[in-house]
Amino acid sequence: MAALRRLRTSGILLFLLGFVRQQSQLASAFVTPQSSAMSALKQNGNKLQHATYQQTHLHLAGVEDLWSSYLSALDADPLLVKSVTAGVILGAADLAGQSIQQSMSDDDFDAGVDIARFLRFAFFGFILQAPWNHFYYLLLDGALPPTEDPFTATTGIKVVIDQFVQAPIFTVIIFVFLGTLEGKTLDDIKKQLDEDYSDTMIANWKLWVPATAINIAFCPPILRVLFLNVVFFFWSIFLSLKLNKGDSEEV
Repeated sequence: MAALRRLRTSGILLFLLGFVRQQSQLASAFVTPQSSAMSALKQNGNKLQHATYQQTHLHLAGVEDLWSSYLSALDADPLLVKSVTAGVILGAADLAGQSIQQSMSDDDFDAGVDIARFLRFAFFGFILQAPWNHFYYLLLDGALPPTEDPFTATTGIKVVIDQFVQAPIFTVIIFVFLGTLEGKTLDDIKKQLDEDYSDTMIANWKLWVPATAINIAFCPPILRVLFLNVVFFFWSIFLSLKLNKGDSEEV
């Protein structure tokens, strides 16, 4: 009887041992694919991060190369580069102004792009705006050299000269120049000055006094016209709408 009991006990132990081994194998079979999947996900994630980094790095490198090339061209031929930049920016500003003007019109008729008007503004930027400001800043910085400290009396004086001597004169020139290109007579230009000059100068000071202070205080002399051109994009939209408001009334 004792031998029979020992035999039964041994059988039970062998059964339990076999069951445990079977469950262990099943668990291993389940865990291994999960671990492999997690490892694959991590590898794919690392590859994705690496690819994203490479794309970002290449994109930034492209921007840096473009900016470096622009600065090199600006250093080699500052007047031409400033003029081309101004022509592109002011032409784009007029296109934006035309789009705004058409969206504000009550008429559903799409007049399309006024190419002649676009070319006038682009030509204005290329032949007048950039050269004027190029030589103006050379003269201004020659008379009052830039200071290392941005917050000086020199900066304040230059802002006053720019906005209360230069700006009123240049605004008249803008009206005359663009009006002449448009085919207006001197009487028409004088009438437009009488109607719009005061409002234009008030709007000018609201934008350009702080912009000029930033430009003179913080921008290197070689980049001042570029900064001015960027701000001039928005100012040109205002001028485009102001000087061509008669067109929107006729549409």
